[in-house]
Amino acid sequence: MIDLSGLNPEQRVAAETINGPVLILAGAGSGKTRTMTFRIAHMVSNLRINPKEILAVSFTNKAASEMHERVSKLLGPRLKRGLTLSTFHSLGLKILREDIHHLGFSKDFTIYDQADQMSIIREALKHFKTDKVTFDKKTIQSKISFLKNNGIGAKEYADTEFYDPENPYDEVTEYVYHFYQDKLRFYNAVDFDDILFLTVKLFQLKPEIAEKYSKRYKYVMVDEYQDTNGLQFDLVQGLTSTHNNICVVGDDDQSIYAFRGADITIILNFERHYQNAKIIKLEQNYRSTGAILELANVVIKENKKRKIKTMRTDGERGATPQLWACGNTDHEAQIVIDEILRMSGQGQFLGEIAILYRGNNQVPPIEDQLRLAQIPYDIIGGQKFYEKKEIKDLIAYLSVINNPKDEISLRRILNVPNRGIGMRTLEKLLDAAAERKISLFEVIELGSHEETKMGEKLHDFIQLIRVFQNYFKTMTLTQALGTLVEQINYMDFIMKSYDSPKVAARKKDDVRNFSMSTDRFVDRFKEEATLQMYLERLLLADAHDSSNSEEGILKNEVQLMTLHSSKGLEFDIVFFVGVEEELLPHKNVIKENGDVDEERRLCYVGITRAKKKLYMTYAKERRIYGKDYRRHPSRFVIELSEPHIREVDKVGFHHMSDEEEAAYKSDFFNDLLSSIDE
Repeated sequence: MIDLSGLNPEQRVAAETINGPVLILAGAGSGKTRTMTFRIAHMVSNLRINPKEILAVSFTNKAASEMHERVSKLLGPRLKRGLTLSTFHSLGLKILREDIHHLGFSKDFTIYDQADQMSIIREALKHFKTDKVTFDKKTIQSKISFLKNNGIGAKEYADTEFYDPENPYDEVTEYVYHFYQDKLRFYNAVDFDDILFLTVKLFQLKPEIAEKYSKRYKYVMVDEYQDTNGLQFDLVQGLTSTHNNICVVGDDDQSIYAFRGADITIILNFERHYQNAKIIKLEQNYRSTGAILELANVVIKENKKRKIKTMRTDGERGATPQLWACGNTDHEAQIVIDEILRMSGQGQFLGEIAILYRGNNQVPPIEDQLRLAQIPYDIIGGQKFYEKKEIKDLIAYLSVINNPKDEISLRRILNVPNRGIGMRTLEKLLDAAAERKISLFEVIELGSHEETKMGEKLHDFIQLIRVFQNYFKTMTLTQALGTLVEQINYMDFIMKSYDSPKVAARKKDDVRNFSMSTDRFVDRFKEEATLQMYLERLLLADAHDSSNSEEGILKNEVQLMTLHSSKGLEFDIVFFVGVEEELLPHKNVIKENGDVDEERRLCYVGITRAKKKLYMTYAKERRIYGKDYRRHPSRFVIELSEPHIREVDKVGFHHMSDEEEAAYKSDFFNDLLSSIDE
């Protein structure tokens, strides 16, 4: 028997309510996974329900694995045998392997990855008749993915609201979509989006198949229900077509994935979809202090379209969250890292510290300060700035200029940007270096004396390195790096390397941020800021970062991540940076009169990641694409005060006069009211 006495009253009701439709509104940190696992264990052990009749669906493999482990501990391997704990896509794949022949595919179909998809799209574009217009393959692939996730096939696309015959991209997408699907069928292949798209199509074309699975799974549970899209909703409807034993768990206040197709109205309208549904609210929080929960409740209650609930805790109130007013982007990064240094000095475990941000473009100054302070860190759900291709290219140049014997870096940059020194030439040079037992650079230098076209190219490369060896001794790091980028026409190289102008613009901005990082390094170390010292700092940080602890144990590294990536995680101490207008809510949402409610939910998610201490920051000036702009605190926190939050002005208003400060605040409120009115 499974003992439910350890659950709180609401959790116990949720665990014991088995038949009929149930909506469990599980607030942040309310123990929803514990509730779901005890519910499953209660069904199997106490109610003697056959495990084969139970299906629990989640969104990620991590969540499914965690559920599996917890249920195993409660039931043991024998009792849980036959239980299906799965992601949506794993379930869809299982169904397709059994029944896809009804759609004209054989059961041994192949699943194509993105590279395979791009190959077909590239082939389709070669056949598309056009006046030499260049189309971005990634844009087309994303549109096809969007259409599939909205249940729209190639044949239906032209008759939907998403098709504009005057839009060249819609025209080419329609052609490519047909071509693409024909090829997939010819190759007996499906892509990732097809797994759910075809499963739902199968259920619609063959209701008896949906009925088969509904009778197989008499009890269906869905985790993170607020993140479901239309396809997933249709799939769940098919799985419950012969019964109403559906239990969904979610929190509408944490619905932040509309850009992936998540539809918050699905959870908000649960009672309409399932008559006589029972609603159970889990409002007891086991994660955060009372002060953090008070702030979260105050922020989220401004959203009107939500299921009302108020998170509470029996724990201590704790420290009041702080809102730091910072001078500019660099100052914001500096004071956050200074505070982390102070905490680390007092013995704080770094793995329990997180820095959260709205977008990845906020990372470079923070990452740079972490490196300068030699604080180990990890970036969750993203690529480290210094591991990006363009940054690694430039670091390779710096490494070769500093040490021409660095063969790995030399091989990376020898033909970047393209200077006509191909792989065949490189292979010959490497063979010669091995034969003569000298460095690759020395072989190139010898080859540069040959009176041939290749000799001229090698000579130009050697001269470039030699010239910049001198420049990095006579110029500042930032000046020399800027001259290098200009000399090798690296920005033009970026523009030619990417089909999408937006992607190229982001890559160019990465290069600018890299230049700014050297500027910060010079500001900090003054005359000591040599090229060699800069590279050593980077290498030392990398060596520290790569020291792995035991598997499954949290590393002693500060955790960096976007707000979206932070969902489901928790940390003792959270630094929530950039809480300002045009970052949160994002400028595109404001400009396009978008869903500010979702931006507020994103803010709520960020706040509720903190267990013990929360620091929120905004900059009075932020550098954007090389220019400084005056900034204002987010509307989500502008009117908050003690006891919910304590504002700390770290620099003052740039030593403004009283009149200037009043004008600054007046401009902000006028802009804010104007944006809200619009």
